[in-house]
Amino acid sequence: MKKLFNNYLDTFRGLSKEVWWLALITLINRAGTMVIPFLSLYLTEDLKFTLSNVGTIMMCFGLGSVAGSWLGGKLTDTIGYYKVMVRSLVSTGVLFIALQFLNTFYALCFGIFLVMLVADMFRPAMFVALSAYSKPENKTRSVTLIRLAINLGFSAGPAVGGIIITTLGYSGLFWVDGITCILATGVLFMVLNPKKATVLDDIVVKNPDSAYKDKAFSIFLVAMFLFGVIFLQYFSTMPIYYREAHALTELDIGLLLGANGFIIFLLEMPLIKWLENSRFSKTELMLTGAVLTASSFIILNITTWSGILIIGMFLMTIGEMIAFPFSNAFAMERAKKGNQGEYMALYSIAFSMAHIFGHKAGMQMVDGWGFDNTWYMITVIGGFCALLLLILKSYLKLKKDY
Repeated sequence: MKKLFNNYLDTFRGLSKEVWWLALITLINRAGTMVIPFLSLYLTEDLKFTLSNVGTIMMCFGLGSVAGSWLGGKLTDTIGYYKVMVRSLVSTGVLFIALQFLNTFYALCFGIFLVMLVADMFRPAMFVALSAYSKPENKTRSVTLIRLAINLGFSAGPAVGGIIITTLGYSGLFWVDGITCILATGVLFMVLNPKKATVLDDIVVKNPDSAYKDKAFSIFLVAMFLFGVIFLQYFSTMPIYYREAHALTELDIGLLLGANGFIIFLLEMPLIKWLENSRFSKTELMLTGAVLTASSFIILNITTWSGILIIGMFLMTIGEMIAFPFSNAFAMERAKKGNQGEYMALYSIAFSMAHIFGHKAGMQMVDGWGFDNTWYMITVIGGFCALLLLILKSYLKLKKDY
């Protein structure tokens, strides 16, 4: 057991202290966005909006995310990742506090759009910073550490948010959200100031290529959008399936979804370290992740036995653990040849677009076709994702662009 534990710790060694600080800032930031899981409840229960109005406000949430990712990429290439991260975090904190004072439909549409626009400027800047603070051979593991921080933040945030709502109400939630973002800014200012932080991979491209002209990257982005659409079903249509088709309780559903985060926390870093040393390319590993995730849906139609849900969750989790870190590393690698902020912004936008269309498409398919046919269609979408990744692999081989 001691050897196993030491081997586990070894997978975290070699990462720069700046990457660890960036992971801590990401953890504080993600735990701080605890208002997000409770947003629909706040809008319906406290402000008495209709479900149609809530749907429109949540669409503004997605549109703000897309616009913020794009703007964050542009600003990162113009003024640098550090200034973008500082301004994004402190502005998000102020806007979260101000959001509680908006109570009309149009004001909230604009307010939610503005909050997400400012908040998601942070993402492309953070990815570029992560690339700068990581040695080339450590980039995938650095991404994995950030993913662990995000997962821990998302796990802790709703739990803490529930306690705050119970004791202080929704107003307290907005205050705590805003203050945690401002605290994260303070940590960022103290430890990642350019005068103190050590850059390990400073990429300067004199004549940068536009990400929009990179055909391989375009194929990759469409594949990631499709992957995002199938992956997000686990957080929208799947909980409804658990309840209606298998009669699971809220506790059962919570434990099943919680197993996803626990497996990621326990196994992702060792798995990534092992795969990094394998003979497989990033494209082949992304393809494996996509196939595993798509398989987690098709197996649900094989039997009515509820144990199949655990197998499906396990397949999806392994697929996610492989696809996300290596897709992120692939994007950072491509970004070396052009405007880094632009590349990482488009990568973020691919998943923001999946958020806009994925949840709604899944719900409509379940409503019109039922669960079984929806899982068949989701598997087909996963097949298209895998096909695009095969095309990407062939294209890179043809162009000798590895």
